[in-house]
Amino acid sequence: MNYFGEAIALTTVLCWTISIQCFEVASRRVGATPVNIIRLSVALLLFSVFLLVRDGSPLPTGFPLSAWVLLSLSGIVGFFIGDIFLFKALVELGPRLAMLLHSLAAPSAAVIGWLLLDESYLPHQWLGILVTLIGVCLVIMERAPRAVPIGRRQARAVTAIGIVYGLGAMLGQAGGYILSKAGMHTETDYLDAVSATQIRAIAAFVCFALYFTVSRRWFLVRSALADSRAVVFTSTGALVGPFLGVSLSLLSLHYLATGVAATFLSLVPIAIIPFSYFLYREHVSLRAIIGTITAIFGIYLLMS
Repeated sequence: MNYFGEAIALTTVLCWTISIQCFEVASRRVGATPVNIIRLSVALLLFSVFLLVRDGSPLPTGFPLSAWVLLSLSGIVGFFIGDIFLFKALVELGPRLAMLLHSLAAPSAAVIGWLLLDESYLPHQWLGILVTLIGVCLVIMERAPRAVPIGRRQARAVTAIGIVYGLGAMLGQAGGYILSKAGMHTETDYLDAVSATQIRAIAAFVCFALYFTVSRRWFLVRSALADSRAVVFTSTGALVGPFLGVSLSLLSLHYLATGVAATFLSLVPIAIIPFSYFLYREHVSLRAIIGTITAIFGIYLLMS
């Protein structure tokens, strides 16, 4: 039996998992916002080179104005606003809890699509949304004081501000997904996803540039660029995640059904658990593991 598509999807999960670790380390060193604009700059360079080789142009061509508008809005909501919250959540909660909250983007996008886009869902898909929420609640409602040793490990607490950051990231991702879907959709097909991702990244980069200019905070970017370790971690994360991760996720769609591929890609919170346990020496309770698996099962029901 050929499991090539499944292998690609699992490799994509590994890429995203590694990139999250890189961004978390860089954000702790120099701050979440400078890491974001550096990450986008590297990702834009990689996407431009890729499109130049593939299409002969470093920028997307043939996209209608309506697609540029919707995809730009998607980039502002998802890559600019959503990722600011995500990177702050990475610092406050750590990769494991931040990405678990981030996984709520799938059911949130489903509800938004139902309310605004007249999308319909089967009973088992609504059950999937409920199961996902139950799984996430099992984890975030677990009480443990921050940095209290349990054996030789540290228990990371769930803070109110961390949950706010995580939910902000989730809503940004869900809103960005809905706008991307609307922007990429044509009467007969979908526009190229790589080009669409680059348009989103361009819009987010412009927003970050305006933010740093208006607030006169470019010195934060200069300070971040002076930290070679932060630059290496950010560049590695941009290569492994937004570039390779996106490319492999698109490739997996050629071999797997969309729902199956999306379910595989939702495994990131589970893939992060070994990194949290062995790399960060973080205490991961049985309840947290059960809650995470429950949430992923809910996403599976939603996508099936």
